[in-house]
Amino acid sequence: MGTIIRKVFTYLILPICIAGLVYLNVESIKEPVEFKKHREYRESIAIQRLKDIRDLQVAFKNVNAHYASTIDSLKWFYNEGKMKITLQVGSKDDSLAMANTKKYTQKYRGLKKEKLNEKLHELYLAGEQNLVFEVTSEIPVKDTLFTHRTDFCVDSLAFIPFSGDSIIMESTVKKVSGVNVPLFEASMPFKSLLKGLNNQLRINLDAEREDQGRYQGLQVGSVTQPNNNAGNWE
Repeated sequence: MGTIIRKVFTYLILPICIAGLVYLNVESIKEPVEFKKHREYRESIAIQRLKDIRDLQVAFKNVNAHYASTIDSLKWFYNEGKMKITLQVGSKDDSLAMANTKKYTQKYRGLKKEKLNEKLHELYLAGEQNLVFEVTSEIPVKDTLFTHRTDFCVDSLAFIPFSGDSIIMESTVKKVSGVNVPLFEASMPFKSLLKGLNNQLRINLDAEREDQGRYQGLQVGSVTQPNNNAGNWE
């Protein structure tokens, strides 16, 4: 009887145990590799979205002198807002055009720069080609930003990819060296961005970031100190 039990253990139970241990060992190696692969893919999508928010925020600030405090404000700005575009007509390296422009500048020296440029533009349209001046016009934001992008969707800006959770965004004006400096930040915590992946590995990632004094997720800009709107992935 003992011999039979030993044979069963040796030829049946032991191989099953070994196979089980091998499987668990392979899975323990495979899971972090899969987690890293999916994390990097999700981060690439998320980073592009944060870059889009940054581009819109910079354009918003150029028009309004402060950053938008909500994604809805950015969406409205993209859909309905306008931006001033300044183009230079003529070349400052053209000595003849510069001399001719100087003549008219002296003639209309009482005009402010904007009105002077309008006058020079009128002269240009009337046939006076040898001039150097600037033309400022307003064009819709949506005709200026992301025009080359087929994957841009302004309605997606509010959401963290792969989870549907809302992006965390805020803006403020902070006094730095006696000067008021507009600031903003937009964040995607890993808890949302990596939702559905191995939760323990995500917890470990958060703990690692916390130990390093870094944000537990992706973030662009900062409302605590100026950082030139840098992303924490850069």
